[in-house]
Amino acid sequence: MEQRFEGKVALVTGAATGIGQATAIRLAAEGAVVAVNHLPGQDPAGTLERIGEAGGQGFGVVADMRDPGQVTAMVRTVAERAGRLDCVVSNAAINPFMAWDETSLEDFNNLFETNVRGTWVVCTEGAKQMIREGHGGAICCVSSISAHVGAPGQTAYCGTKGAISMLAKALGRDLGAHGIRMNAVEPGWVKTPMAEPLMDDPDVLKYYVERVALHRGAEPAELAGAIAYLLSDDASYVTSATLLVDGGFIVNAEL
Repeated sequence: MEQRFEGKVALVTGAATGIGQATAIRLAAEGAVVAVNHLPGQDPAGTLERIGEAGGQGFGVVADMRDPGQVTAMVRTVAERAGRLDCVVSNAAINPFMAWDETSLEDFNNLFETNVRGTWVVCTEGAKQMIREGHGGAICCVSSISAHVGAPGQTAYCGTKGAISMLAKALGRDLGAHGIRMNAVEPGWVKTPMAEPLMDDPDVLKYYVERVALHRGAEPAELAGAIAYLLSDDASYVTSATLLVDGGFIVNAEL
């Protein structure tokens, strides 16, 4: 595999499972030393084992994205342990599937603290670290097709993803002067643990299979490929962009 990230250090949040895990493995396979973020009490061993199998290097770093202090400390730990920080992938998120009238203020705050505030802190702290090091860098947020379309049981979640997509665009504008590119991917249906409860319903599964132009869900590795592109020099003139990676779902989603 091409070594586009040789000599670089990447931090991937929410990297114990799903898109985050696949992204950590992909970046490591392409030469990056990858910091694998996980929750307190969560085991990153599975991701680290697969990184090793891919011929890469990685290490675990613990932080709860709801705690700004933990996130800030994590960024500093990564830079101190690996010697630098070149790439950040803000992927960690929750989606508890709640109807709008069953979403309490506590639920709402938990969603925004995890998905939006967590993204803000890891991206801005990561950018500050890159600026201190003086070499530029690249940041990619994992947003969602839900930044564009509403979905039953995901009203507040849609709000968080709309915010993340706009943050990526606005931060990209501010960070460009420092040689830091900032983008976001917007996945549709991806076969991850987060999506499993939704797809357990045969009617929902049928709906998605019929509406997605490719008639299937994405594998996490397919999203990892898109993220790796945006972080790489192949996207050297791409910033403040959102890349929809939905297999052609959004064109049918509102019909």
